[in-house]
Amino acid sequence: MVNCCGLVSEKNQPVPLKSISVELQVRDHVASVSSCLQYVNEEERPLEAVFVFPLPADAAVCHFSARIGEQEIVAEVQDKQSARDQYDDAVSSGQQAFLLEESEESSDVFKLSVGCLSPGQKASITIVYIIELSVQADDALRFCLPAVLNPRYTPAVSAAGVPEVSSASVIPYTLSLSVEVRSSDRISKLESSCPLDPLEFLDAQHTHAKVNLSSGHRFDKDVELFLYYENSHHPSAVVEAGASVAESGSLMGDPALMISLYPEFPADVMSSLASQGEFIFVVDRSGSMGCKMHHGNDAQMRIESARDTLLLLLKSLPMGCYFNIYGFGSRFESFFPQSVVYSEDTMEEALKRVKSMRADMGGTEILQPLKHIYSQPCYPDHPRQLFIFTDGEVWNTKEVLDLVKSHVYSHRCFSFGIGEGASTALITGMAREGSGHAQFITGTDRMQPKVMQSLRFALQPAVDNISVDWSVPEGVTVDMLSPSINTLFQGQRALIYAQIKGQSSGQTEGSVTLKYRLKDQPVTNQLQFTLKPAEDTGLTIHRLAARSVIRSLELQERAGGADMENIRRRIVELSVQAGVSSAHTAFIGVNKDSKQTVKGPLLQRRVPVARMMGAFGGPGMNKCVGMAPRMMRRSPMQCDIQSNRMRMECDSVSFKRMAPRMMRRSPMQAEPQKDPLLQLISLQKAAGCWELNASLAAVFGKTEDQVTNQKAVQVDGSVWATVLALIWLYAFKSDQQVEWQFVAMKSASWIRSQKPNGLSQCVCDGNALLGCQVTEDMLGI
Repeated sequence: MVNCCGLVSEKNQPVPLKSISVELQVRDHVASVSSCLQYVNEEERPLEAVFVFPLPADAAVCHFSARIGEQEIVAEVQDKQSARDQYDDAVSSGQQAFLLEESEESSDVFKLSVGCLSPGQKASITIVYIIELSVQADDALRFCLPAVLNPRYTPAVSAAGVPEVSSASVIPYTLSLSVEVRSSDRISKLESSCPLDPLEFLDAQHTHAKVNLSSGHRFDKDVELFLYYENSHHPSAVVEAGASVAESGSLMGDPALMISLYPEFPADVMSSLASQGEFIFVVDRSGSMGCKMHHGNDAQMRIESARDTLLLLLKSLPMGCYFNIYGFGSRFESFFPQSVVYSEDTMEEALKRVKSMRADMGGTEILQPLKHIYSQPCYPDHPRQLFIFTDGEVWNTKEVLDLVKSHVYSHRCFSFGIGEGASTALITGMAREGSGHAQFITGTDRMQPKVMQSLRFALQPAVDNISVDWSVPEGVTVDMLSPSINTLFQGQRALIYAQIKGQSSGQTEGSVTLKYRLKDQPVTNQLQFTLKPAEDTGLTIHRLAARSVIRSLELQERAGGADMENIRRRIVELSVQAGVSSAHTAFIGVNKDSKQTVKGPLLQRRVPVARMMGAFGGPGMNKCVGMAPRMMRRSPMQCDIQSNRMRMECDSVSFKRMAPRMMRRSPMQAEPQKDPLLQLISLQKAAGCWELNASLAAVFGKTEDQVTNQKAVQVDGSVWATVLALIWLYAFKSDQQVEWQFVAMKSASWIRSQKPNGLSQCVCDGNALLGCQVTEDMLGI
């Protein structure tokens, strides 16, 4: 088995990538990211460096340049094949050239080729991209600078794949990061998964601030930033002037509008969650799920966290719904032939199988289980809700997204990216195309709170009849550039891009109205905006709008049809016009002013990207090998065969080695101490009640006799046990309420259905036994 482990010369010299410097500029909820990569050729011969790296899936790459000495080369966006030909011609003739292209299989993977660096020569590469910041459960805006790019599993029968990723256990380059934030709202705080210098406010209103990543950071894990504003749910509208050199009437020539709305649903509607539905949980069981959630000593394995989360989900489902659980890897299996009615018997059967789930199913192939699920008929009056848990290591992302989109009207898809390196294109794409919601669990994040928030979204009444209406002065029209809105969630942002055409002689105000129906109730959200463009923002909104249009066109193209060539032409035209990347274009720069050509045989090196150890490698499994000659890059079939053989061999060796070490517990080892909250929840019955027994008493730190003796004679044992469980949850686990909220709601509903006598006294006795002061109103009974 062979595997590239980075850029090492014949004399064991350092890799050419020395450092990465990133400048992050945030305006409200849009970020501009400028990354500068410093290269040096320490070889004795000319060098070509290939750097495969991740970017957020929704990023719009809008600038690529290189500086060699005093010479700066600014790359142009061109048709991808034309750019590749130019690059090959330049390098083969000894000219310096640079090529940046998006992977054809996944929009979150890019390949940078740096060609013909002379011995000892330095090069500085600058890449700029813009992106919308995602909204988190606690209203933070999240920015992630991905360092980890997990290898995408490619089955041996496939002849396509994401570019091979070099791996290194130690990344030989460092990262510096500076952040500047400007906002129309006050900045509350800025937090990070990595050490930061103190936040420095640059104005008295706290709307302008800057911060730096603490020095010495090794870029071996994702850098996450969480930005908090005081009024995060405040709707906003920004109008951006078009480019003066662009043609009037074109997207880049006319003003562009970005609307940010936060729908707020009526409280009485949100208090009544659905009690029907078909809930299908799809869990990645590939070998990489045997990796730890983070680098801490107390970190769970990803599969262990998934098992705990499934326990919570199964206990939280409403009685009478339908459910099923799938595990997938190189193959897939389901707990039941088809979804079954949720009852005590089916829940207990599922829980037994959850306990035995292991990361033992080979590589990551999600397409086939999804096809099987979609082939199953839906149940009338039970909307299908799909929950997908994966560390995102798949090779055919676009094919998966097309499949999800083709079934958007029969289900909603909620996706969860587990661990660093999960593909943003896959996770956010499945949720977007499936009208659901995406969550990422990284660092020390716990999976359960994020999953339960998505369950609340799934149980939220469905929103339908969504429409967007514009009111603008005479002479002005608005063309919506964003795809049609087909899903809304309580408090979650809805972004709309539009092009403003024409001019008004008088009025300078317009308005947008978002209308929809929620549980047969009409709801309206309206926002006024000015038609006067804001100060120069560097065409950020235009480029994000262009990126949105390009992605929609790419989706149409993959769907097939008679107009394929015309769609491809429109993608290339818009990509070139806006200066943003696409699947059919690439950035190309050639140093035509170099006074001498580079002579001598050309070395090719891959620059390593941090990679999680797991299904595709482990300590001692990496071996350094030379890169294939240039002609191999022009023979994708040969490359793929070698790459696939390596991946399959890695899988086989990895699982054999991992099984005894990670999957089986020695008889001499004690079982890990179970979380008291999970222990309590595991004892709950499907209907919502608890039985009075020694296991329940142990959670409270009592004996069964102590608990039984405090029960009033007229009170049923299960009612007493359920009241005690609720009191314990509210008194001792209030900080984790998001995880047990549905468990408690079922319990309270069950107690009310029993209509017990002496309930008030029962609560008083329970408080006395557990040493608490919880009221009936708090318990909801």
